[in-house]
Amino acid sequence: MEVVTVSPKFQVVIPLKVRESLGLKPGQKVQVILYDNRIELVPVVAAEKVRGFLKGIDTSVERENDRA
Repeated sequence: MEVVTVSPKFQVVIPLKVRESLGLKPGQKVQVILYDNRIELVPVVAAEKVRGFLKGIDTSVERENDRA
């Protein structure tokens, strides 16, 4: 686990190991989420990069008898 310090301008540096693990690049956007009294940073991924990542999944769904 990494520990960072909040600067007087409320900035933090994402540690190198974390940046490399997530493949973060300078200028890349991250979404800031307040969740259960903690801050989560989630990298924003362009739609073009995720296109097709669900290719081949099973899309069949069992339906109830009263549904068409």
